[in-house]
This record gives sequence, structure tokens and C-alpha cells, in this order.
Amino acid sequence: MLGWALTFLVVALIAAALGFGGIAGASAGIAKILFFVFVVLFIVAMIARAVRGRPPM
Repeated sequence: MLGWALTFLVVALIAAALGFGGIAGASAGIAKILFFVFVVLFIVAMIARAVRGRPPM
């Protein structure tokens, strides 16, 4: 999921450099959403791992 967020970020940066504001804004928004979903899932996974008795990473 982090890979997809980085992909959309790169698409947004390239679109912004070429002057496609709508596409750049949409891609940046998608990248932001995917990044926050990734962070939430990562934190949930670390908490679940700690609850099961394994040290987090």
C-alpha cells in the first residue's frame, strides 16, 4: 500500500510539473489517503503483534 501511495505521489508531482492541476490534485489526494490508511494498518498490526506477546519488530 505504501508503494501505491508513492506511485500516486510521483504521478502528482509529474502532473504538477507539466501543468495538469486537476490530475495533480486528485493524485495527491489519493496518495494522502493511501498513506494514512497504511499508517493506521501498520499501527494496528504492531499493537496486535505486541498483544500476542511478540516484541514489535
